[in-house]
Amino acid sequence: MISATELQKLKEKYPVGTVVVVDRMDDIQAVPPGTAGEVKMVDDAGNIHVAWTTGSSLALLPDVDSFHIKG
Repeated sequence: MISATELQKLKEKYPVGTVVVVDRMDDIQAVPPGTAGEVKMVDDAGNIHVAWTTGSSLALLPDVDSFHIKG
C-alpha cells in the first residue's frame, strides 16, 4: 500500500496532461518502448493511468514499469 505522502508526490509529479514515454512495461499487453501518452489520472493505489498514442489505456505501475516525462 502506498502512503498518503508518496501518493501526493506522484500526483504532483504526474499531473493530468503530463506526457510520458514508456521505456519498459512488465505486462503482456504492454505498449512498445518509446510509446508516448498523456496522463489522465493517478489513482489512490498510485497507478498512473495514461491514454497512449496506440489507443491503449494501460496504467503505469511506478514500482514496476520504467518510463519518463517527455521533454
